[in-house]
Amino acid sequence: MANNQKNQDAKKPNFFVRMGRKLKETFSELKRVTWPTFPKVVKTTCVVLVVVLAFLVVVTALNYGLQELFTVITNIKPTGA
Repeated sequence: MANNQKNQDAKKPNFFVRMGRKLKETFSELKRVTWPTFPKVVKTTCVVLVVVLAFLVVVTALNYGLQELFTVITNIKPTGA
């Protein structure tokens, strides 16, 4: 049983051969990928930007509201930092 394990370890290709095979498989897979069209990329990019801006507005408003609430509760003026 230990002999069989040693034989399998001896048959294992070296690191560079395995990495070469993996790169070859990766490029082969990339050739089969259906890439999106340019208009679709532009459209989805615009959607992402709109969502990010919406979250920016919400988080900024929440931050400002909590800051004002803190000021009202503690009567401490925030330092501009």
